[in-house]
Amino acid sequence: MYKEDDYLMLSGIQHFCFCRRQWALIHIEQQWAENLRTTEGKLLHKNAHDEAKFEKRGDLIIMRGLRVKSAMLGVTGICDIVEFKRNDQGITLQKYEGLWQPYPVEYKKGEPKENEADLLQLCGQAMCLEEMLACTIHQGALYYGKIKRRVEVEFTEHLRNRVRSTIEEMQRYWRKGWTPKGRMTQGCYACSLKDICMPELGRTKSVSLYIRESLPKDEEIT
Repeated sequence: MYKEDDYLMLSGIQHFCFCRRQWALIHIEQQWAENLRTTEGKLLHKNAHDEAKFEKRGDLIIMRGLRVKSAMLGVTGICDIVEFKRNDQGITLQKYEGLWQPYPVEYKKGEPKENEADLLQLCGQAMCLEEMLACTIHQGALYYGKIKRRVEVEFTEHLRNRVRSTIEEMQRYWRKGWTPKGRMTQGCYACSLKDICMPELGRTKSVSLYIRESLPKDEEIT
């Protein structure tokens, strides 16, 4: 069980899966910079996070910008949308008759990724909701702006275990206050923190290695 002062941002899973150095720069060193991609992402989330927007459509209740947290995981965050669908296996909601099943929906500006970052973030939201509402959530969805449709996600035990192990690793970095070294990859060119991170410096040799390679073999120092 974590204390609230030790909670990490659930959205940080995205940064951590993309690049551990990027995550550390943002969440440990409090560094940030905008580019076109981050601005587009903010615009997409603007309506989803409008907490004033609340809808009820028959057997469906839609809540936006719902704040969640988990003492077991040690994270907190905001769900873009949580749909509550009338279901006999669901939970009770204040002011509403019947039982309702939570269904988190996360908005992404691009398209489905090759890595599991989006899946982990959505599953993490579901695990927070389960802890807060004392329920079980089997599925949720990712809405991708580029393809303009939802992709349904099943919260398997494997995915849940990956959420736990990823957040545990994030917590270890956080406790140590450690920012790992950069390593230049293709993804660096699209990163808004490229000029702050300077990953190209990771290609340079250490001073000791430079000296050893420069000296004749018989003069090499150890």
